[in-house]
Amino acid sequence: MFESLKKKFSGTIGKISDQLSSEEEEEIAKEKAKTALKEDEKVKTTEKSSTGKTKGETVKTASGIKDKTSKKAKSDSDPKEEDEEKKSRFSFFRKKSEDEDSKEGESVDVSDNEKDSETSGADFLKDATTPGKDGEEALKGTKDEPSGLFTFATHKTISEKDIDDVLFELELALLEGDVAMEVAEQIINTVKEDLVGRKIKRRSDVAKFTRDALKKAISDILVVDGPNLKELVQKAKETGEPLKVMFVGVNGTGKTTTISKIADHYVKEGYTPVIAASDTFRAGAIEQISHHAEKVGVKIIRHKKGADPAAVAYDAVEHARARKKELVLIDTAGRMQTNINLMDEMKKIQRVVKPDLAIFVGDALTGNDAVEQARKFDDAVGVDGIILTKADADAKGGAALSIGHVINKPILFLGVGQGYGDIMEFHPDWMVEQVLGD
Repeated sequence: MFESLKKKFSGTIGKISDQLSSEEEEEIAKEKAKTALKEDEKVKTTEKSSTGKTKGETVKTASGIKDKTSKKAKSDSDPKEEDEEKKSRFSFFRKKSEDEDSKEGESVDVSDNEKDSETSGADFLKDATTPGKDGEEALKGTKDEPSGLFTFATHKTISEKDIDDVLFELELALLEGDVAMEVAEQIINTVKEDLVGRKIKRRSDVAKFTRDALKKAISDILVVDGPNLKELVQKAKETGEPLKVMFVGVNGTGKTTTISKIADHYVKEGYTPVIAASDTFRAGAIEQISHHAEKVGVKIIRHKKGADPAAVAYDAVEHARARKKELVLIDTAGRMQTNINLMDEMKKIQRVVKPDLAIFVGDALTGNDAVEQARKFDDAVGVDGIILTKADADAKGGAALSIGHVINKPILFLGVGQGYGDIMEFHPDWMVEQVLGD
């Protein structure tokens, strides 16, 4: 029952979860790429700085050596100084002593420069292999970052863009499933309002929030204020005035069979119904309802074919009053909502009998057509409640989801089989579980 709706809603929950998950995975990948790029840039900057320092010191050392060498060459090439030194033995010894001192000085300078170069190279290797303070903080931050799909949404907020496409697909699927346009739009808008702006921490949150939003949307559609039949029948029993219920609908929806099911239901509840065979138009209708009444053990009031339907209904009400029966079930001829004459005949029954309730009986398998029929009958006679037949064979579920909301009247019962006991009271929570349950 309602398998198509269940698949559509389940698919939507899965798609929204997958959509948000894929977006978060992309964001995580981008963040990791940015972090890696920053680390590479820091390492390159460190290497460049160290290389520049080493080159500068090497140039400085070479320059020092060059200066010493040119100074020595200049000293060696001065002829005047050589002549003066030859004149005096003391000058000779003094020159020799200066040359030795000069060589010793050059050796010391070169050794110092080589030492500085070695120290600089060691510092460069240390800088290249050991991260600085900034590098350590970056690596530490990377290490502490959570990873994995289930920590993906620590700061994720659902936006309208995240769910627009998926909800549009759902709206189309609902329309294909015979859900009324206004109902499909309300479901989509309600889900969107509930989801947009929600903060999520785990992937499971997405599915939960989406399921809850769909449940709320469907409940808002299905929950419609209406009459409580149990209370009304009990009140009729206490007052002695029977509860008069007129059943309306088009041909072939199972209206006559549904009346017999309702009669059987209330007999089992301890009440005594009576049936009025007011369908005097269709051939075989009186015989059909009489057969059902006999099977369930209920009194039937009938006239000949072609009799006044309002007169039959009136007699049934008088019989119930006289015999203290709590419930009068009035059958009427099936008619298309466009048949003006038959619609007027039904209004005559209303004027004569003044029924307490008018219940529309629709075929769940007809989808949007059932919704349109209900709208027309509500305009003509004022429908108070709805019974959908053949719900057990309804895979789409569009009529069940839409019909009550469109005419703002509750679904009272669902026909779920061919036996007299195959009818169930309709509860919105039950249908929500049918389409969104596990």
